[in-house]
Amino acid sequence: MGRDRRPKPDDRSDNAEKLQEQVVNTIENLEEAHDLLQQDLPEEQRQALLAKNRRREEAIAGKRKEIKDEWEFRQRRENDPHHS
Repeated sequence: MGRDRRPKPDDRSDNAEKLQEQVVNTIENLEEAHDLLQQDLPEEQRQALLAKNRRREEAIAGKRKEIKDEWEFRQRRENDPHHS
């Protein structure tokens, strides 16, 4: 019963770095799947990989936007004279 159920404070200090790592990992998966697509695959597997790569490309674009937002947030905080 001694567990603290309050939410943790919003710590965004390393969000951009975490997002960047996710982008790198997703790009690596995208490239690996692209290499697989060069092989002779059953059409169903080929279509599944193509669909997955489309989702990966969308995810990369979204994460890059989040990274930009995080950097802008960080810049605003660093330039805020009321932030300690």
